[in-house]
Amino acid sequence: MLKKLDDNSIDFIITSPPYADNRKKTYVGVPIKEYVPWFLPISLELKRVLKSDGSFILNIKERTVDGERGTYVLELILEMRKQGWLWTEEYIWHKRNTFPGKWPNRFRDAWERCLHFTKQKKFKMYQDEVMVPMGSWAEKRLKNLSKTDKKRDESKVLSGFGKNVSNWLDRKTAYPTNVLHMATECSNVNHSAAFPVSLPEWFIRLFTKEGDIVLDPFMGSGTTAIAAINLNRQFLGSEKNTKYYKHALERIKEIGRESLKNKTKNMQNKKQSTMTLWQE
Repeated sequence: MLKKLDDNSIDFIITSPPYADNRKKTYVGVPIKEYVPWFLPISLELKRVLKSDGSFILNIKERTVDGERGTYVLELILEMRKQGWLWTEEYIWHKRNTFPGKWPNRFRDAWERCLHFTKQKKFKMYQDEVMVPMGSWAEKRLKNLSKTDKKRDESKVLSGFGKNVSNWLDRKTAYPTNVLHMATECSNVNHSAAFPVSLPEWFIRLFTKEGDIVLDPFMGSGTTAIAAINLNRQFLGSEKNTKYYKHALERIKEIGRESLKNKTKNMQNKKQSTMTLWQE
């Protein structure tokens, strides 16, 4: 599917590929030792189709084998940098509803990586679209400002991260952290490893504008498609598993198209979002 796309044609890519040796009954499974060489041809194609100012979010997490955390994700990052990718940032998805359990040498896994790759240092990023409320701390902290709060004061350790606290007076919102607190979704979308719609929605708002093209090469149950439709973006995707592919089309028909129909009624002089999906 990727080879059918033109160079520099995609505004934003977000995907969660099958993790190494996970869900073998569904996706056959990629052995840990083979994961990096398996993914590199894919990441190279993604780099080709992504626009120069676009972003790529890779949701992935190492698994534990024989009591030791794997390193294939770290190895993949290093190899992708050799391809010319910039590892710009790492966001953490905190899964608020992870199921309790007990292990002899660790605690339950409640987070996953969302690795941010770009092709250049300057890229599209709309930070104001993901602002969050200031929170209750602001009322107390900003009530009585000291002299040092009213100027850019250097930190005691000379880190270069000095700040002017008074700049936040009368502000209702602030920029978020790089930790995203979102619950998982599984049973309601007929997929064993679905991320919530809110996850791709957050990144789509951050890195794209209406009408931009969003790509998910491992579509699963179509969650990224739904997020793109909800935000009036165009969408491209592919899915190898026939069951998930058909279910994604059903979700788009039942949820996505209805949502798009309702939104376009109130929109004037704006493009209607489109969806294109492939099955291998």
